[in-house]
Amino acid sequence: MLDILSEIIAHKKEEVTGQKERLPLSRLEKMLTETRDIPFYSMKESLKNSPSGVIAEFKRRSPSKGWLFQSADVDEVTKAYELAGASALSVLTDEKYFGGTMNDLRQATGGVKIPVMRKEFIVDEYQLFEAKLSGASAVLLIAAAITREECRRFTELANQLQLEVLLELHDEGEVGHVGPLNSLVGVNNRNLGSFVTDLKKSFRMADLLPKEAVWISESGISDARIVKELRDAGYRGFLIGEYFMKSGNPGQSLKEFIEQVIRQDQ
Repeated sequence: MLDILSEIIAHKKEEVTGQKERLPLSRLEKMLTETRDIPFYSMKESLKNSPSGVIAEFKRRSPSKGWLFQSADVDEVTKAYELAGASALSVLTDEKYFGGTMNDLRQATGGVKIPVMRKEFIVDEYQLFEAKLSGASAVLLIAAAITREECRRFTELANQLQLEVLLELHDEGEVGHVGPLNSLVGVNNRNLGSFVTDLKKSFRMADLLPKEAVWISESGISDARIVKELRDAGYRGFLIGEYFMKSGNPGQSLKEFIEQVIRQDQ
């Protein structure tokens, strides 16, 4: 039986093949050369200079929890996140499993002036061009979804397109995916096969992460005290979505969370 990640990746490859047939890569490349002044905001610099380091995620649903906020308006939520003090945004663009779309990404990047990351299961260079054309400043690469060679190739192309890369690791065996260009490295506390979350994973893997990179802890964070502990362990970014989205008022939930984080530091 396929685990969830394997199922998602298989579907994603089929999806990208269909997209290429409808809109070839050569056309995307041409569109990019014709598009000027796409704003870029550095997630790395934003996290280094942020009092909270929160990357607030727009996510309508998850494969394990179902709908979190089905009627959520991306423009309303992402602007509220920015106003509440998010260091950066993460926007899911997978529709089948997470209820997101590329239009969500375009709306988000068009409405805020902070870094926006396309959160997706990247399996093809094509998706990087899509991200750039949609105004993203960063993309997620999931080590478990690609080979080391693909990771290197995708990272190089992303940098050429002026896209920062958050390389996401799930276990110690994936540390070999990290190359010299990977300056944003994340540890996902959620097992993408079973979707079980273990916050101890970020602490366990801290000694294996490159010291010069900005570290990001992802998934399962809902307590400001954990953020302080993770900061003390060397993390500067904290990707949080489910906790805010299921509250019904993501912007207010983020505002209160950041206030708690800042109080922890005082």
